Amino acid sequence: MHVRSAQSGASHAVTAMLEIAAGLGLPERPRPDFVAMCFGVGLCADSLQAAARDMIGTDALHGGSSCLGVIGRDGIELGGAGLGVLAIWDRAGSYGTASASLGPDAGAAARAAALAALERAGRPGEMPEMVWLTVAPGREEQVIEGLRPVVGHETLIVGGSSGDNDLSGGWRQFGPDQVHGDGVVVSVLFPSRAVASVCQSGYAPTAASGRVTRAESRRLFEIDGRQAAEVLHEWSGGAIPLAGEDARVILAEAAFWPLGLETRRLAGIPFHLLIHPAVVHPDGSVDLFADVAVGDWLWQMQGSANSLVARAGRVAGQARDMVDGPVAGALVIHCGACMLAIRDRMDEVRAGILEALGDMPWIAVFSFGEQGRPVADRPRHGNLMISCTAFGASDD
Repeated sequence: MHVRSAQSGASHAVTAMLEIAAGLGLPERPRPDFVAMCFGVGLCADSLQAAARDMIGTDALHGGSSCLGVIGRDGIELGGAGLGVLAIWDRAGSYGTASASLGPDAGAAARAAALAALERAGRPGEMPEMVWLTVAPGREEQVIEGLRPVVGHETLIVGGSSGDNDLSGGWRQFGPDQVHGDGVVVSVLFPSRAVASVCQSGYAPTAASGRVTRAESRRLFEIDGRQAAEVLHEWSGGAIPLAGEDARVILAEAAFWPLGLETRRLAGIPFHLLIHPAVVHPDGSVDLFADVAVGDWLWQMQGSANSLVARAGRVAGQARDMVDGPVAGALVIHCGACMLAIRDRMDEVRAGILEALGDMPWIAVFSFGEQGRPVADRPRHGNLMISCTAFGASDD
């Protein structure tokens, strides 16, 4: 297995892909077996996908938009049109990618894409080592549940919900055949070398917690019988504001004061899946970026700029250490809201990953939702998370 990464800050899709192709050593090298692309919405997704098909040529082409752009080994591209690519050459492995519009049944769409990806990998009916996932924000839990009957309940599922620059819905996803605004892209990976992935939050629980007593999907109405907005305002010491007469976006404030869904306990210690509050409403309800249900136990979590800056290098180092032997390259998923909260310190974030991974190829996508496997848990969808997936190296 060999891995290369390449980046471009060009604002035109064809120009950007020409720079990417040169950075990957194409066409002198054979076409890669798998390509993961992340890009700012300043680039036209249709033009980018067409150029990638023409210049890279792989059928296992997996693309998703990223908030503002990308970072990677070769630099920081956060001007709105950055492009990053990680390419894998692995003659002994198998890779397949397919996409589908989510439509009325997101779970069914995910199943169809997964089945098609397995066919393209030449491994129908088999369980892949890993699924690389990109999905439009909104129904990620349904997508993961739709994947499980096809790829198994223990298969590693890693990915990020596609992002845009301003929450206007400009995110895009594409596979080898289609570009979507509300779609899912599924890649199944059967690599010939080890893969390791670490998914963490970087936030700590406070003493405040309570049970959900009224909720509908991603709208939280009550905690312990009280209006959710009032509870969050109280738990955060006023950091999370109330709505007033109009709804109020609280993404920035909640980036340091998210909720933690208690998913399990180990030796009496609760483990939390982060949920990002997005909007508070005059009726006291709160919109979230992940599902909650009546009976769920929620904790008030707290983070800081320093903790968000430090976690990227820590997670990358843990993923590197989990691989038995040298590492060929890595894919990083970094929450877009966290990036925006510490945007002026992204040079420190990149430096931490570089220190952990060394000179190996890697790129990072800034997502509006993260999918991964938290410690001692099954793959899940959460918010404000970071993951690093490292691929083992070989000499073939």
